[in-house]
Amino acid sequence: MKKSSMKGIALCLCALLSASGIAMTAFALNTDSNEAEKQEEPKASFVADNAGISKDETVYVLAGTDGSVQKIIVSDWIKNSLGSAAVNDNSELTNVENVKGEETYTMNGDNMRVWDAQGNDIYYQGNIEKELPVDLSVTYKLDGKPILANDLVGKSGRVTIRFDYQNKQYETVEIDGKQEKIYVPFAMLTGVLLDDDVFTNVEVTNGRLINDGSRTAVIGIAFPGLQENLAISKDKLEIPNYVEITADASNFQLAMTVTLATNEIFNELDGNGFDSVSELRASVEELMGAMNQLTDGVVSLKNGADSLDAGAAELMSGAAELSEGLNTLASNNDTLNAGAKQVFETLLSTANTQLAAAGLNVPALTVENYAQVLSGIITSLDKNAVYQQALSQVTAAVEAKSGMIEQQVTAAVLEEVTSQVTAAVREEVAAQVTQAIRNTVAEQVIPSILHMDKSSYDAAASAGQIEKEMQEKIEAAIGQQMQSQLISAQIQAETDKQMATQTIQDTVAAKTGDQMQSDAIKQTITEQTELQIRKIVSEQMASDEVQAQLTAAAEGAKSVVALKSSLDSYNAFYLGLQSYTAGVADAAAGAGTLKAGTDVLKAGTSQLSAGASELYDGLIEFNEKGIKKLADGNLDGLVARFRATKDVSLRYKNFAGASEDMDGQVKFIYRTDSIE
Repeated sequence: MKKSSMKGIALCLCALLSASGIAMTAFALNTDSNEAEKQEEPKASFVADNAGISKDETVYVLAGTDGSVQKIIVSDWIKNSLGSAAVNDNSELTNVENVKGEETYTMNGDNMRVWDAQGNDIYYQGNIEKELPVDLSVTYKLDGKPILANDLVGKSGRVTIRFDYQNKQYETVEIDGKQEKIYVPFAMLTGVLLDDDVFTNVEVTNGRLINDGSRTAVIGIAFPGLQENLAISKDKLEIPNYVEITADASNFQLAMTVTLATNEIFNELDGNGFDSVSELRASVEELMGAMNQLTDGVVSLKNGADSLDAGAAELMSGAAELSEGLNTLASNNDTLNAGAKQVFETLLSTANTQLAAAGLNVPALTVENYAQVLSGIITSLDKNAVYQQALSQVTAAVEAKSGMIEQQVTAAVLEEVTSQVTAAVREEVAAQVTQAIRNTVAEQVIPSILHMDKSSYDAAASAGQIEKEMQEKIEAAIGQQMQSQLISAQIQAETDKQMATQTIQDTVAAKTGDQMQSDAIKQTITEQTELQIRKIVSEQMASDEVQAQLTAAAEGAKSVVALKSSLDSYNAFYLGLQSYTAGVADAAAGAGTLKAGTDVLKAGTSQLSAGASELYDGLIEFNEKGIKKLADGNLDGLVARFRATKDVSLRYKNFAGASEDMDGQVKFIYRTDSIE
C-alpha cells in the first residue's frame, strides 16, 4: 500500500508542473499592482445567460518574509466560450478593473455585475480581504537557533528555512456512516532561487534541487490535509505537509520565494482509477478460486501419475502407428505452406493499395517488413509526436519575432522605471521645497512672538539663551502653520513647478537611463521576453488548428493500428502453420525413437507422483498463509476517502465568488518579500 500511494503522489506532481511555471514567473515580475482608474458603469439593457461560461481565477498573495499576508490581488478570466453578449458575474472583489479590453459592466438588482461582453472573454482584477484556504508560515534558524528574517541579513552559518502550510478549507462529509472532515486537497509547490555565491551544500526535505552553475533552484511540494483525508498512518506513509531547506550561507541574503497552491491535481485524476483497489479485491478473489482449482489439479496430477505409468506400455505399441500417420501428413507440408504464403501476399497487396489511397508514401509491405513499416507509421501519427512537431514549428515562428516582442517588453519596463524614478525625484524636490517654505514661515512666526528676527533667534537659541518652553512654543506655532491648507498648497504648487523644469526632467531622464542600463533591468527584460514568447507559443498550441491536427493524427493512427492488427493475426496463423508443418516433419522423424523413450518415461512416473505430493503440500501452505490473508484485508476504506477527497476538490472552484451556473478553477500564488 505504501508503494502504491507513493506512485499516486508522484503522478499527481507530474500533472501540476506543466501549468505553474509561467504564472509564477509573471507574478514575480509584476508584484506591485497599480491602482487603476475606475471604469464608468453604464446602465445595462440586457440580461446575461451564463450557459457555457467558466471562470479561471488566480489569487496573488503578497506576503512578508514570515508568510504573513500583506495584500491579496485576484485576477479573473471569464471564458466566454459560446460568445454570449452579456455575462453575469458574482464576485466579492473591490476596485475591479478590466485589464485587457474595453468591456464595461453594470450592477443589477442582485448586486451582481453584468458584463457587456459582446462575445468576448473578460479579463479583470481586484482586491479582497478574506481568509485564505491555506496559511503559509516561513521560519528561519541559524546554526540550529531560531532567528528573525531581517536579523539574518549578512550573517554566515548553517541556515534552515522552513515552509509550513496549514489547510483551513474543508467540508464535513459522511464516510462509512461517520461524519468526517475532508480538506480540499491543495498541492503546495514552493520555489526558491539560491545564489551559489551565498549558498552552498544545499539540501531540501520534500523537494528537489536543480543547479545551472550559478544558482540552485529549490522546488518543494507538500499536501497539507491529505494525510488526514486518507487516514493513512504515518508509520506506513508520511505525506509531506512542509518543505525545509538547509544550506551553508555566507553573507546571507535571499530573493523572494514563490509558492503555488492548486487543487487541479485531484480534479484531473480519473475517478474510474479509484476502482483499482476494488479491482484488486476482485483479482484476489479470482486468485483464491484459481488456487483452489490448482490444488485440485495437483491432486488429479498425483492420481494420474499412476495411470501414466500403466499407459506407458500402451504408448510403446502405438508408436509404430503414429510414425506411419505422421509420414503421410508430412508429404502435404509444401502444399500447405505455399497456399498460406499466397494468401498473405494478397492481403499485403490490398494493404499497400489502402495506404497509397490515404496519401501515405511508404515502402511496399512484404511478409518480412510489414510490421516495421506499419509501426513506423503509427509512431509518426502518434498524438504526442504530432504535438512535438507542431510545437517545434510554432516555437520557431514565434522566436522569429523575438525582436519585436523584446521591443514591446522594453517599452513596458521603461514606462515602469520612469514612473519609479519620477516618484523618487519628486520626493527629494518636495523635501527641499518644504524646508524652504518652513524657513519662510519661521521668519514670520518668530518676530510675532519674541520680537526678534530669525537669525537673531537662531543665534540666541544656539547660545542657550532661549528657554525650552519658548522654543517649543515657537516650533508648535511654525508646525501649525505648516499644516495649513494654504502652506500645503504652496508646497504642492512649488513642487509641481520644479518638477516641470528642464533640469528636473533631465535628472529623471538620466536616472532612468542609468537604471535601464543596469544588469537587473536587462535581466528583467530578457526574462519577460522569454515569458511572452512561451505565453504566445502556449496560446497558439491551444488553437483550433493545432488541435485539429492532433485529432486527425489520432484517427489516422487508429486505422493503421487496425490494419496492423489484422495482418498480425494472419501472420500468427502463417507462422503457426510453418511451425506446425515443421513439427510434423520432426514428429515423423522422432516417432521411431518414441518407443525407447517410453522406458525412461515409465521410470520417471514414480518421481512425478512424489513431486506432485510435495507441490500439493506447498500450495496448501501458500493458499492459507498468503492468499487468504490478502483477501481478508480491508481495502474499501481508502477508496471511499479518495473519492470523497476528489468530490470536495471538484466543488472548490473559486475564492472571490462566482455565479452558481458558472464553472471554474482557482489557484493561489504566494510571494514573500526578499531578505536583503
